[in-house]
Amino acid sequence: MQHDERSGILLAVAGFSSLSVGDAIVKTMAGEWSPLAVAALRFTIGAIGLSLLLWRSEGPSAFRPKRGWLQVARGFCLAGATLCFFSAIFVMQLAEAMALAFVSPIFVALLSGPLLKEKVRPAVWLLTPLALIGVMLVLRPNFAELGWVACLPVASAFFFALMVISNRAAAGDGSALSMQVFIACLATPFLIAAATVGHFSGAPALQVGMPDWSIVLRCTLVAITASTAHWLAFLGTTRAGAATIAPMTYVQMLVATALGYLLFGDVPDLPTLGGATIIIGAGLFLWLTTPRAARPKTVDEEPVAER
Repeated sequence: MQHDERSGILLAVAGFSSLSVGDAIVKTMAGEWSPLAVAALRFTIGAIGLSLLLWRSEGPSAFRPKRGWLQVARGFCLAGATLCFFSAIFVMQLAEAMALAFVSPIFVALLSGPLLKEKVRPAVWLLTPLALIGVMLVLRPNFAELGWVACLPVASAFFFALMVISNRAAAGDGSALSMQVFIACLATPFLIAAATVGHFSGAPALQVGMPDWSIVLRCTLVAITASTAHWLAFLGTTRAGAATIAPMTYVQMLVATALGYLLFGDVPDLPTLGGATIIIGAGLFLWLTTPRAARPKTVDEEPVAER
């Protein structure tokens, strides 16, 4: 293995690990503030910071997207994925929510047919029921305790799959930084609207008061870790290639499990670990059986979301 490829893998692993660190920080705010408000504040901070970077590096002209409605669709899908995932980790173990979110590659493969007119390969039809078995194993204890709320990570995976597909459709519409700015800036209004609706819904857990300074600090840290993660994953991809980097995203599961145990005392039971193994195995097998020319070419298309 060449030096560039090794360093690329290490950079990607560091990036994907940073995402799980951000998720753990989000979970520390459970019960302190509305998860919808946490998502809105995190993306407001991120959108401002990324916009300043884009303005400085590429100038005002970089803020003009070629296909505005497509960028709005990307923002809406990211907002949906983030709201569902943040809400999930407020009430579920971090590793369990992460495992369910990893069903997104199956959704991408299934939805690419009707939405992008791509041929759905036989392996997808084989792996879909297998992945669903894994999902049911992970959901088993959570559904009995939480009801339909336990399905939030699956909903997050569905929204994320739609985001991946819209990313593919938008490929080439701008630089990597501008595309990150577009999706963050357009997700933010949806997140603010969701937090506002949640506040006026009357649900105690969704009430939005003045946040404590520590919440603002933690949301800022999450914004920084997410942006840093994408930057590291991008650098890793430029050195080792997307096809080599893609499987590294499952490092998030290992980091999430370790942080869940160390910070929150969460210990997934054996059926949950078995279900997670099935879901991840299905994703890896799907990647291994995908012709190299058809594999994703950009970091944004990998199973990692800027949460």
